[in-house]
Amino acid sequence: MVDSGPVTIGIQAPKPPIASSPSDFFIWREFAWGGMAAAFGEGIMYPFDTLKTRIQSQAVITGYQAQKNIVQMVRTVWTADGLRGFYRGVGPGVTGSLATGATYFGVIESTKKWLDETHPNLGGHWAHFIAGGVGDTLGSFIYVPCEVIKQRMQIQGTKKSWNSVMLKGSAHQKSGMLMYGYYSGMFDAGHSIWKQHGLKGLYAGYWSTIARDIPFAGLMVTFYEALKNLTEHGRQRWPHKDPHISSSFEGLVLGGLAGGLSAYLTTPLDVIKTRLQVQGSTLRYNGWLDALLRIWATEGVKGMFKGSVPRIIWYVPGSAFTFMAVEFLREHLNERDKVQEVASISIDAGSKIRKTA
Repeated sequence: MVDSGPVTIGIQAPKPPIASSPSDFFIWREFAWGGMAAAFGEGIMYPFDTLKTRIQSQAVITGYQAQKNIVQMVRTVWTADGLRGFYRGVGPGVTGSLATGATYFGVIESTKKWLDETHPNLGGHWAHFIAGGVGDTLGSFIYVPCEVIKQRMQIQGTKKSWNSVMLKGSAHQKSGMLMYGYYSGMFDAGHSIWKQHGLKGLYAGYWSTIARDIPFAGLMVTFYEALKNLTEHGRQRWPHKDPHISSSFEGLVLGGLAGGLSAYLTTPLDVIKTRLQVQGSTLRYNGWLDALLRIWATEGVKGMFKGSVPRIIWYVPGSAFTFMAVEFLREHLNERDKVQEVASISIDAGSKIRKTA
């Protein structure tokens, strides 16, 4: 047996607290996970977004409600444009979701971390709501121009159906779509809007988008965290009934519930935003409040919740897939990093043992 000699234990004086720098609060990996997950969810559920946009925008495009429900709209799009009609504008749609998802999830986690450390008495639900609102607000600077381009391309359909609408418009009605020409693609649409209306055109309906998305984002992350807390409470209270599901499956279920409920509650805000962004010459609103009052006066509660069914159908699976992807990436990449960290600690400890042997 080798005597290593007396062991000396040094007691160090506590170090003064180090002020946290802003970079300490940023969880950079969340930006990448959020962007990939949001783009994934947008691509899968895009046809329902097209249906929602067309249903909500009929009154300002044609001046009347031709298709009164989602089934009639599906038939109209399929007959006129086929499968391509449902994916018109998917490029700017995915681009906007990629940017929004990155800032949304990245800033949410970073803001939650900052609030927990700097305002511990704020309370969980308020912290989640604020974090969601901040994340979505920052993402809106990229999302709104993409949303304007996407929605204008969605209501145009393909070149064939567009020409049909223009012929009808010149003969029978002053169609709202006559205000702008047909867009051959994402970049043509962006250039045309910029050339005709400047920066203001690309950010049309910006404040109405913020008015919709801050409540939606805040509600969704609040509902999601509340459902996660409720699930965890159930596990602790009834441990013998714990199904031991994965975090990604939990994200799928809870994300879908949170997204669907938030989507329904904010449908009136979405109707106003869509009308302002796609309005044509048939019917024009003088701002957010004017749109709210006129929709309420002429269409009532039904008009305020127009498109709620395809909106919910989009957001339930869309949010479910997004949160599932985020939780999957968090779970697996964190496990990989933990394994690498343990391995590096083992190597470091082994080298120290060899040096003292």
